[in-house]
Amino acid sequence: MGKRLLLLALVIFAGCKGTSQEEKKETAKETFKVNKTDAEWKAELTDMEYYVLRKAATENAFSSDLLDNKEKGTYVCAGCGTPLFKSEHKFKSGTGWPSFDREIEGNVAFDTDYKIGVARTEEHCAVCGGHLGHVFNDGPSNTTGKRHCINGAALDFIPGNK
Repeated sequence: MGKRLLLLALVIFAGCKGTSQEEKKETAKETFKVNKTDAEWKAELTDMEYYVLRKAATENAFSSDLLDNKEKGTYVCAGCGTPLFKSEHKFKSGTGWPSFDREIEGNVAFDTDYKIGVARTEEHCAVCGGHLGHVFNDGPSNTTGKRHCINGAALDFIPGNK
């Protein structure tokens, strides 16, 4: 009985947060080429763009004007204008969000998020850090097999080769 009580006490003690654990969580914020204050982002972006890009939210499925866009051109970050996806890599996934089978290499960065309790690969603009969406391994098997599921609010579309 004494050993069980000791084991229970050790488990409880190990689970307590000490100040050293709190200090480890304080890490330097990632810096990007484009850095703005929260107030500057709020002033420059629409409410939905701000919510998605700066707060990592998700727009409602089937709500983006870019979902059915079939024009040739480039999809750029709505926050900083960085080219992110080309129209020739866009495909209809049926998910309700613009989907691409590949990004413009070097302009999209990846991280892991656990917001829904499982690991997902989050995508953000490599230049300003704006949240774009997530990438999954259920895209077209005849190309990359990837589905970059992107919030339309995170994107602007530039027609043609502009």
